[in-house]
Amino acid sequence: MQFGIFSVGDVTTDPTTGVTPSERERIKAMVTIALKAEEVGLDVFATGEHHNPPFVPSSPTTMLGYVAARTERLILSTATTLITTNDPVKIAEDFAMLQHLADGRVDLMMGRGNTGPVYPWFGQDIRQGIPLAIENYALLHELWRKDVVDWEGRFRTPLQGFTSTPRPLDGVPPFVWHGSIRSPEIAEQAAYYGDGFFANHIFWPASHFQRLIALYRERFSHYGHGTPEQAYVGLGGQVFMRKNSQDAVDEFRPYFDNAPVYGHGPSLEDFTSQTPLTVGSPQQVIDRTLTFREHFGDYQRQLFLMDHAGLPLKTVLEQLDHLGEIVPVLRAEFAARRAPGVAEAPTHESLVAAAREEVSA
Repeated sequence: MQFGIFSVGDVTTDPTTGVTPSERERIKAMVTIALKAEEVGLDVFATGEHHNPPFVPSSPTTMLGYVAARTERLILSTATTLITTNDPVKIAEDFAMLQHLADGRVDLMMGRGNTGPVYPWFGQDIRQGIPLAIENYALLHELWRKDVVDWEGRFRTPLQGFTSTPRPLDGVPPFVWHGSIRSPEIAEQAAYYGDGFFANHIFWPASHFQRLIALYRERFSHYGHGTPEQAYVGLGGQVFMRKNSQDAVDEFRPYFDNAPVYGHGPSLEDFTSQTPLTVGSPQQVIDRTLTFREHFGDYQRQLFLMDHAGLPLKTVLEQLDHLGEIVPVLRAEFAARRAPGVAEAPTHESLVAAAREEVSA
């Protein structure tokens, strides 16, 4: 099982000090956080993609390429690549290039995005979000698997005899996760291609995502990719830890209360009871995270949101130290409870081996 962190890259004022980092400071902090993730033994660092304030990560492959040069083991991913407003040709080429630079330590998560104005900024209509996601990914999937592509669709100019370059490393494209918080069509799309489904269930109760994941698992099996239990599931989460649980609550409360997304809404206590947000001791985080398996079955990837709501870099790095201490426990507990036959988390090496096995069969 893979454990890691994802960042949305928000530039938010620290409500306890009134300090707002500059864009440069926030970008540099994200890099520092990624390097810390490898240092403490995590598997994955993922960055979001946003094109509007107060967010800074508008060019994920630029950041991930820089991080790739400074890490050795970390899997580099996105916490959303906007399949609706990016040209599939550019996605194909950008991530294949990143694959080569990072020696295969790359995957990505497709998403539609949840900021309406972004669509017209890139010449698209938000009312076509689902059709765009379906058509654009169909093209991307083909570009990575065919050396010469002829294509005609609704949303972009046709392609005739086109070859995207560079070709995927070792002839194997990056593994793709499809992220969604509400759309059964995206769960269906992930299942159709045999890709992963990532349920970033940080804002909604488990019951909502249980339905989406159950649909994905059933359709994954329907399309002949394996049993429902062999489907690739990833989950999001949010944690804030201190050795003493009350210290964690007292320290995190002002950040929660003023967070751009959920601030000035439900109380911290209501939010932690209804969503995966866990604020408390390391043991409480371990216990809560292990319940995710009870809700969703065995899964392959767990990513936590750690650097948001104005938390200063020093605090985030301390949180990563705590996370590094509990991840070995989580690994062991999840492994001990894992049912037979569950798929391992995909890596470039495992995908290459599977491709070679398929050719020789």
